Amino acid sequence: MLELRDLSYTYAPGTAYEAQALEKVSLCVQAGEFVGIMGRTGCGKSTLIQLVAGLITPTGGQILLDGEDINDRHYDRNVLRRKVGVVFQFPEIQLFEKTVARDLAFGLKQFNWTAEKKTACIREALERLDFDYDRIKDKSPLGFSGGEKRRLAIAGVLAARPEILILDEPVAGLDPLGRDAFLKLLDELNRDGVTILMISHSADALAEHAGRIVVLKDGRLLRDGPTEVVFSDCAGLQAEGIGVGQVREVTERLRRRGVELPLNTVRYEQLLDALAGRESL
Repeated sequence: MLELRDLSYTYAPGTAYEAQALEKVSLCVQAGEFVGIMGRTGCGKSTLIQLVAGLITPTGGQILLDGEDINDRHYDRNVLRRKVGVVFQFPEIQLFEKTVARDLAFGLKQFNWTAEKKTACIREALERLDFDYDRIKDKSPLGFSGGEKRRLAIAGVLAARPEILILDEPVAGLDPLGRDAFLKLLDELNRDGVTILMISHSADALAEHAGRIVVLKDGRLLRDGPTEVVFSDCAGLQAEGIGVGQVREVTERLRRRGVELPLNTVRYEQLLDALAGRESL
């Protein structure tokens, strides 16, 4: 379980550049949840995941992972690195080793695993991203296309088999096929028990795949609840400059024209089922 208690962060405190990025944000994420994080640019989303990943230290509040404060001076940061994997926006720029195998193995150096287990984890991660391990393991990761580089970088995170996977705009810049394949992979990982926190400006992606939505505004928690409940307030979210996805927008337009559809219709299958049910009547 991941718990944030009154989490706050201030950039450059005590200077002329002081800026409050997060203010008293409290969340509890249970194991196995798929949580979408939304908000306008500058609302604190990226700061939040940097804090959870232990890359920066909060100026107030706590981050508890399985009941332990990750910023306590006695906390073993190796536990955090084993349990939490982070995929930042455009992760392909992080590739640097001479071969694919060496690049993916770099993040496993801290693990007390046998060479055989490391190789098996790397092979599994690459295959989940539709790569042939034996064919590409000795190739330079820098010689692949942009989309392939991103998949390689993500495979490097998955090779560590994290319990919690945090993603910052992972589908940005991907072509439609690559986007759909990647989101399908996230669904598979989530079904396997991986907890997922995903930042995205794509309301459609979150509506289809996340079971819970968290909305931030000016560093504060604005909304938090099941996806259908949060997106049901179409007008309220749009007033904040936050999209609700095409399905929810179509549903709202149809309702305004007198078509009776459930307010919690946010996914394509839900909309199709609702419309098919009306036709059968």
